[in-house]
Amino acid sequence: MEPREQNERVRVLIAEDQTLIREGLATLLAQQNDDFELVAGAANGEQAIEFARRYRPDVILMDLQMPRVDGITATQRILREFPNIKIVVLTTFETDDLIFEAVSAGAKAYLLKDARIDEIAATIRAVTNGQSMISPAVAARILDEFKRLRPRLAPASLPVRDDLTARENEILKLVVEGMSNSEIGKKLHLAEGTVKNYVSTILEKCGARNRTELAIKTIN
Repeated sequence: MEPREQNERVRVLIAEDQTLIREGLATLLAQQNDDFELVAGAANGEQAIEFARRYRPDVILMDLQMPRVDGITATQRILREFPNIKIVVLTTFETDDLIFEAVSAGAKAYLLKDARIDEIAATIRAVTNGQSMISPAVAARILDEFKRLRPRLAPASLPVRDDLTARENEILKLVVEGMSNSEIGKKLHLAEGTVKNYVSTILEKCGARNRTELAIKTIN
């Protein structure tokens, strides 16, 4: 995906059932150097799907817990029809159990609702240019969920990347399982430093900034 022109405004749809948050986000984003065009605000997941079809936004700020249709289902249905739309999930600590589902659904960024407006704006700009963005607090919870679900993430079920060597693919799958460098080293009979070097190479080849983002890109 080619980066957008600098003077091209990003069309944003806000899907949030709490009116105060939805309207507050719209107001604050409108003040961000004319970068964004707010096309609509959806009060539930059903409206989010309808407005995605009607307005074809570049980015949707998606709450996870909404009436009628939840944010996970709305994300899945929207991306099935419009795979180029970027979904930025807005979440709270109370919805940790849904974050991993959002990863699998195809969301490209994950922010807490108490994030600063400049962080939200930067995330929107980043995903329009093909990047994935995860706040540190959310990343920690995603990694915890990877580890909790490790038995269900069988390496054999994950795709093999042609741009990686056989050993790199092997290590990538273990990273996705949630293993640390030390655990991978013991399993593959490699020094921890050697594993660290492999992981650094894999991150570079996959265009990921950290292990969590790498895992997300692999399972998406």
